[in-house]
Amino acid sequence: MASFNHVLLIGYLARDPELRYTGSGTAVANFSIGVNKKTGKGDDKKEIVNFFDIEAWEKKAEICSEYLAKGDPVVISGELKQERWTGEDGKQHSRVKVIASNIQFLPKSDGGKDKDSNQDRQPSGDIAPF
Repeated sequence: MASFNHVLLIGYLARDPELRYTGSGTAVANFSIGVNKKTGKGDDKKEIVNFFDIEAWEKKAEICSEYLAKGDPVVISGELKQERWTGEDGKQHSRVKVIASNIQFLPKSDGGKDKDSNQDRQPSGDIAPF
């Protein structure tokens, strides 16, 4: 049986990207995005926000760190990766994060102002064609 691991998320950065470098000098950026979902009907309408941890590598990491900030809208395409470890207390832990393969910056919503007003924060060209 074949396997397939791919995820596509559209949301807003929940925190600024944190850039670090591995011992060999490879750039890694970590950040979270919030993805909204509306549920319910009538007066029972609610908005639920799910948060996803994102990891970008190499040039994508450096560009995310330079151009993205909390609240910015973004499209992330990538694969899920599960990490497992034993904590200091001896308990088993795990988490799932998205390893970004494609990242597309979206224009900020600016309340009706000129939609190109955030053009100076965009890198030249796409960082990963989508």
